[in-house]
Amino acid sequence: TFENSLAGLYPESFDPSMPRDLVYSGGRGLEESVEVCSGQSVPAGKLVLSPTRTYAPIVKKILSEGLRDGIHGMVHCSGGAQTKILHFLPAGCHVVKDNMMSTPPVFRMIQEQSKTPWEEMYKVFNMGHRMEFYCKDQATADAIIAISKGFSVDAQVIGRVEAGSAGERRVTIQSEHGRFEYRK
Repeated sequence: TFENSLAGLYPESFDPSMPRDLVYSGGRGLEESVEVCSGQSVPAGKLVLSPTRTYAPIVKKILSEGLRDGIHGMVHCSGGAQTKILHFLPAGCHVVKDNMMSTPPVFRMIQEQSKTPWEEMYKVFNMGHRMEFYCKDQATADAIIAISKGFSVDAQVIGRVEAGSAGERRVTIQSEHGRFEYRK
């Protein structure tokens, strides 16, 4: 994401055995402005280092509100991103994510600078949502969304689980960047 001149300024920030053409191989400066919403921008360095909110208080309230029986599963979309569910999905199930949240500017910047295909971006990065609840009904989903919004964290139903091919685990993502299929 960031320009190579930073390698000389911050040599402690990368492994010296890394090929030099991979070290800071993007084109952005730390202070370069990145538009985050209409008319507002922040320095690229600050965008990348912006703090991540924890879901612990939200999950605690969801469980204390008695919603556990309506939840079939929870997935924190780190270490596998939008495809992490494939590790826990029973065979014969197909997760369809066709109402994704819009891609935050930080992920757009990473993709633009790295030229990583969007299909790969969904396998590596959470792309703007990090926590998924697999609910047995709409009432449970609505209650979870209301609790999340009570903490000023946007939430929405992003898809559904359908019957899939026997023995197969599959995720389909339909987003502003295209349609992508992942199987296990």
